[in-house]
Amino acid sequence: MRSNTISRRSFVMTAMAGLGAGLVPMPALALTEQSARALVDEVVANINQVIASGKSQNAMIKDFERIFVRYADVPIMARYALGPDARTASRSQLRSFTKAFQSYISRKYGRRFREFVGGRVEVKSTRKIKAGYEIRSTAYLQGQAPFEVTFLVSDKSGSEKFFNMFIEGVNLLLTERTEIGAMLDQRKGNLDQLIKDLPNAG
Repeated sequence: MRSNTISRRSFVMTAMAGLGAGLVPMPALALTEQSARALVDEVVANINQVIASGKSQNAMIKDFERIFVRYADVPIMARYALGPDARTASRSQLRSFTKAFQSYISRKYGRRFREFVGGRVEVKSTRKIKAGYEIRSTAYLQGQAPFEVTFLVSDKSGSEKFFNMFIEGVNLLLTERTEIGAMLDQRKGNLDQLIKDLPNAG
């Protein structure tokens, strides 16, 4: 099952979840508006750098996965995408699914990097929300009107991470939960088979 909303704009959101050189975890420090903004500023700077790098598609995908793991709260995102099945999965299955999920996200969106050459993303505003901070930015791509991209940042896992994103109100995690659920249904609920197939899906 593939949603029409997972397109060029959805990719920008996912890319922004991952791109960057990585942050040093700071579990002893409370998340602040300034640190949440700094996280997204750094992510955005690296997005713009990779878009302008001129690298091959495969190289961009590798960069994306490496950076996605640094900036995104991948375990939380993976559990949410898996839905109710995460509660019945073994620890080993959850670890394997998380690894497969990060590869799936990286392949699915990373290969579209070339479409964004010449574009840029600018952080615009920050506000406190229950789970942490909401950081709003604007994506400027060649040939289309600017659009809003929103990051949700939290330190609930012990370090400041990006845990969800929205493109003009479209919730990426909810969309991926639908996608993953459909793939699991196609495999009659066989999580091990989904884990095996997921890195090559998307």
